[in-house]
Amino acid sequence: MLGVLSDVGNVRKINEDSVGYLESSEYDIYIVADGMGGHNAGEVASDIAIKVIMEYIKNNHKGTELKKVLSEAIKSANKEIYDMASQNDSLKGMGTTITICIRKQNEMVVANVGDSSCYIIDSKRELVKVTRDHSLVQQLLDNGSITEEKARNHPNKNIITRALGTNELVEVDLFDLDLTNVIKCILCTDGLTNDVTYSEMYDIIVGNDNDTSCKMLVDLSKFNGGRDNISVIVFEGECRDDRNPIRE
Repeated sequence: MLGVLSDVGNVRKINEDSVGYLESSEYDIYIVADGMGGHNAGEVASDIAIKVIMEYIKNNHKGTELKKVLSEAIKSANKEIYDMASQNDSLKGMGTTITICIRKQNEMVVANVGDSSCYIIDSKRELVKVTRDHSLVQQLLDNGSITEEKARNHPNKNIITRALGTNELVEVDLFDLDLTNVIKCILCTDGLTNDVTYSEMYDIIVGNDNDTSCKMLVDLSKFNGGRDNISVIVFEGECRDDRNPIRE
């Protein structure tokens, strides 16, 4: 069972997050995007990203390596958002984070731009972060300027260093995963991880089905503040006969 939920949170008036998924006999796609920009521009950017990427993969996946089609799909969305923002003053400066998983059987490729995240829970019962944030706080962590504890509540936590649509060209981070011995996969925007700890995420996800997990995670994030939009997708890891088989 797939769990998907996106919520405006407690503070924002508009949900600028977008989520998308496709489960087919050939491949599965799961995407979260966190838009940014004035007025409704962030909502526009994240929505465009989801639609362009899904359409690109549908039209170009056959005979193409997963990493290549995923990278090109993201670059295509980047151009669409950048061009639209350049031609419309009300959309100027809009952009979005993006994190995507595309899987075939137990092979999965993860791509990200920005600070939305992908996690897995493995057979060792550990929550492992797959992606690496493109953010000022991550840079400070990398050079040892701040600790993990300080990073959680850093005043500049919202500053990202890479996004879709803000520049004509975009660099995409790609990760290959073997889902053998992976129990769960999680995609989320930073609205979840800003208000929910890793241990809370783990306990909720391993103790509930995927749909219930998403609802509980969003509820907990809102209980703890809900300062941002919150989006989360939870799906099964390793393909087995009785769990999330690729359909023939």
